[in-house]
Amino acid sequence: MLVPVSDDPANLALTELADGVFAWLPPNSRTGVSNAGIVVEDDGITVIDTLMVRSQWEPFAEAVKAFDRPVRRTILTNAHIDHVGGTKAFPASGVYASPQTSDLLDLEMPIEAYRNFMPEFADELTELAELGTRAATHIVDGAAQFTERIEVLPAAGHTSGDLLVLIADADICFAGDLCFFGVTPLAFQGDPALWADVLDAVAELADILVPGHGPVGGEEELRDLQRYLRACVAADGDVAAIGPGPWDSWVERDRDAINVERAALMAQGRDDVPPSMLRAMGFG
Repeated sequence: MLVPVSDDPANLALTELADGVFAWLPPNSRTGVSNAGIVVEDDGITVIDTLMVRSQWEPFAEAVKAFDRPVRRTILTNAHIDHVGGTKAFPASGVYASPQTSDLLDLEMPIEAYRNFMPEFADELTELAELGTRAATHIVDGAAQFTERIEVLPAAGHTSGDLLVLIADADICFAGDLCFFGVTPLAFQGDPALWADVLDAVAELADILVPGHGPVGGEEELRDLQRYLRACVAADGDVAAIGPGPWDSWVERDRDAINVERAALMAQGRDDVPPSMLRAMGFG
């Protein structure tokens, strides 16, 4: 199941997936462009991820504002800047994050690395560094029932501190960056072997999966991602050994080297940033 989205950023709007459950799905998902979502309930709104720079989070916040209800909770599915950069767009909400995400929000923003890795957003990232992000107000270190509809589950694989947001009564899971559909994943802080295994559990949670990047999908798209991650592990450090697959049509295939290098490092017990990622951030 793939939910089509507009390919015109000017027509971007919240897509209703079920009663009170909406996804924000920017077109042309790529480095620096992620998805987000909201759940609208009687007491107010829960925001799931906040995008990165002003040109992204301002229209998202305006769409949320149109519901004329308070934003009570902001849940961050991971610490990467394309998910947390817009936290100040919702200043009155609680900010819920894993311990790992909370720790990273407290650190100085590595702005030059971001600018090198995402040059398209260089000027806006400079503004973001000046504006800053909000710190976590609540730490999520285990499974938690947030509201009558929303359950939050910790996970690992993409990073050591991912969160899944489950709306069981709608059979929907906001999977954050544990799912990339039609977009090559980025595992520079992850464990591709563990990530692939964790996807078995994600598949059992809900039929409708909102990924961190790409269109809404389901088990078919999840299994394609799982096969790709396992191909990166089997490549044993040789990016040419990934072989053909559904990923041949995905965008951001320059990430293959990062993912294969990271899988090989983790297999050696080394929790190092892959050399190709360091170069992409301007460190080599």
